[in-house]
Amino acid sequence: MDALDLIQRQIQWNRLIAVVEEQAQTMIRTAFSTTVREAGDLSAGIFDLQGRMLAQAVTGTPGHVNSMMESVGHFLAKFPAATMQPGDHYITNDPWLGTGHLHDLTVVTPAFHAGRMVGLFANTAHIIDIGGLGMGPEGRSVFEEGLYIPIVKCFDRGTANETFFDFIRAGSRTPVELEGDIYSLCACNDAGARRLTEMMGEYRMEGLDELAAFIFDSSLKATVAEIAKLPPGTHHAEIRSDGYEAPVTLKAAMTIGADAITVDFAGTSGLSTRGINVPAAYCRAYSCFGIKCVVAPEIPNNWASLAPFRMQIPEGCILNAPHPYPVSVRHVVGQLLPDLMMGCLAGAVPERVNAEGASALWNPPLRGGAQVSGQAAEVEDFEVITFNSGGTGARPTKDGLDGIAFPSGVRTMPVEATENVAPVIFWRKELRPDSGGAGATRGGFGQVMEIGAKGDAEFAVNAIFDRVANAPKGRFGGGEGAPGWVGLDDPNGTVLRTKGFQVVPKGRHLLLKLPGGGGMGDPKQRDPALVAQDVADGLLAREAARRDYGWEG
Repeated sequence: MDALDLIQRQIQWNRLIAVVEEQAQTMIRTAFSTTVREAGDLSAGIFDLQGRMLAQAVTGTPGHVNSMMESVGHFLAKFPAATMQPGDHYITNDPWLGTGHLHDLTVVTPAFHAGRMVGLFANTAHIIDIGGLGMGPEGRSVFEEGLYIPIVKCFDRGTANETFFDFIRAGSRTPVELEGDIYSLCACNDAGARRLTEMMGEYRMEGLDELAAFIFDSSLKATVAEIAKLPPGTHHAEIRSDGYEAPVTLKAAMTIGADAITVDFAGTSGLSTRGINVPAAYCRAYSCFGIKCVVAPEIPNNWASLAPFRMQIPEGCILNAPHPYPVSVRHVVGQLLPDLMMGCLAGAVPERVNAEGASALWNPPLRGGAQVSGQAAEVEDFEVITFNSGGTGARPTKDGLDGIAFPSGVRTMPVEATENVAPVIFWRKELRPDSGGAGATRGGFGQVMEIGAKGDAEFAVNAIFDRVANAPKGRFGGGEGAPGWVGLDDPNGTVLRTKGFQVVPKGRHLLLKLPGGGGMGDPKQRDPALVAQDVADGLLAREAARRDYGWEG
């Protein structure tokens, strides 16, 4: 391939990224659920005819993107490419064929150019409600967790499958939002297919095979080259989660070879009877992301660039849940995996890793009305979820980020957006002082949130929180971040369980104190001016500044 051909391929690659980003933005603009349009809890991408991901949109979460990468192959196994027609759309929320729980819908759509199928577009989005017990950990099997959609055709040559839509409307507490989101997912794939056709016409391309070969070859070579720069060897790490019935331990042994990195999760805790279990695809998704953040962050994320990262996940462990184990809140454990990967990589490239952070989202599903209070209900029925985050871990040369979602990458939802769609009020949403772990670089601060129903009516929370009994740890002498706390705003400070359905009584508010990130390095080495600034901002108590940092102000 000569220089002009390489330039042409690079231009086509850039156009392909623009195509999938427009695909994602179409979903955001048309989605009904606040989780999609406000938080960006989604993924979008383009695949070749073998079901291999070529490119992903910038907008999206690693859990969605990297799980979706595996899902298209399952669609093709049931509906071969030769049977697909223009206007067809296929859908599933199967946790083991999609992104890990029933609240994520994955839609796959064939793309045609000049009358010939040339690729597939896929997307995933988190929806508000899919029936069952709702998004929470208390189901004892996946069958209790909601409406289970196998891989089916929801549109046939542009015509809606009305039987399918009858079922999904009848099975959800939010039928309008659910149906609207499915139309949105199909529309965003259509938008991508239109832009792809324009691109292929402009560059006189008959197919994507040559471009795919360029993308895969370049990405694989670049990733292997980055792995080769690492010192070979095996490194171990472990991390603890609060769990449900008992604490959970995640263990990893990472072996860095000449051209691949293999992670063995032997020693990890066994399966739970509740919905904190993680399907293997979701484990691979966040583990690969954690490694890639450190080893090859600048290389595009696709099938080839992820291929050198290999996972050995023992059967019977919480990271390899078989059907029909409950998996509704698999993120609570699964989003700790990047911290675990960085714990391993700290032994190889300590200058590149972060301290542990809050990691798992604090996204309380809230419910109210007659479904909670019966005839005594003082507000209309509602079901809503809001996405929020604690602090991230400190970085080698910078402090951790405050109230930012890592590793999921979703945006914090504006309280006004949630208050607009449900009868709830956010009385407080502010940074949590003294929550960032001490260090030469400090951990990010968590948040304090106080939530009530309108008129201080009774409502319920389906708690799905972690990092309460097990605070985020610092690295290389840094201190722990503050652990989380879940309770009521009453004078006694009533403590609630960190997981499970609980009622907030009339007149009371739900009070959440989100964890802070761990610190990095000796706190005594921190710039005194930065300590003084935190004290002046009211984010660090003077006593803590003197105790942890030796501050003399």
